[in-house]
Parts: sequence; C-alpha cells; structure tokens
Amino acid sequence: MFLISLIFAGILTTAGQEASVQQISVEVFQVLDLPVTITETALVKTKDGYLLKCSLTNNSEFPLIGLRYSLVVADSMNTANIVVVRDESLKLAESQTKAITFKTPIKVKLKTGERLVLMLDEVGSVDYTWRVIKAKEALGAYINGDYSVVPRVVRMSNQVDTRPGAS
Repeated sequence: MFLISLIFAGILTTAGQEASVQQISVEVFQVLDLPVTITETALVKTKDGYLLKCSLTNNSEFPLIGLRYSLVVADSMNTANIVVVRDESLKLAESQTKAITFKTPIKVKLKTGERLVLMLDEVGSVDYTWRVIKAKEALGAYINGDYSVVPRVVRMSNQVDTRPGAS
C-alpha cells in the first residue's frame, strides 16, 4: 500500500510540474477614472516571447472595443524603461468581466531587483474614447513613489470607429 501511495504521489507531482507555466507578475497602476479595471495581470512565457494575460472588467454602459497600455521595467532605483506601448483590440460587453490573453508577443528580460508596471493609457468603445492626459508623467510619478499624482482622464466622442451595421 505504501508503494502505491508513493507511485500515486509521484504521478501527481510530475503532472503538476508539466502544467506549470512560467509567468512574471505585473504590477498595475490603476487609473480609476477609466471605465476598465485590470487585475490578475501577468506575462506568460511562450516560444515567441511573453503574452499579457489579465482580467478586465468593463465598468461602463458601453461595449469596449480596444485599449492602449504602457508596460515599463522599473529598477531598484525606480528608473523606468519603457518596454512597450501597445494597442489591443477586444470585445468586452458593458459590465462584463473577462479573462484575456493578448496574442501579440512581448520581448522582455528582467534583471534581479526589477519589476514590471503596467498602466492603461486609453480605452475605446464605438461611441467614446477615454484617454489619460500626461500618462507618461503619471506613470513615472507612480514608479517613483509619488502617489499624489492622480491621472486625469478625458472622454471624447469616437470619430474613428463606426457602429456595427452603420453605413
């Protein structure tokens, strides 16, 4: 019986190791005036680089169709180096929460003592675009520990995207 228990434990341990995926956690600077909350954020390793995996909640009454984010590496001295600023499309219904993995690979190499910080810069629906004013400055202040800088968001009509079915 003891031998069977050891074999079973070994199978469970091996299965758990195969299922483990290399992930790097990502700190999020939440912009409270944007209509999206982003949580459970991580970079997942693939053969082509890392993919951004997160959970998004649409806090608006409009379906969302895309967003822009900045991802930076902050070292132990709080110096920020931009890794990527990326636009991603998505479909997120009003008041919906969804786990999403964006499919565009990100190349990043972290050194000891460095951390990744992500901030949403812009969110779009067919009707409106929400944009963070001076996003780079706000993110820099956050990384330097100055939490008194609150990002300002403007909402404007979306003049680019059209409603589905509109001619």
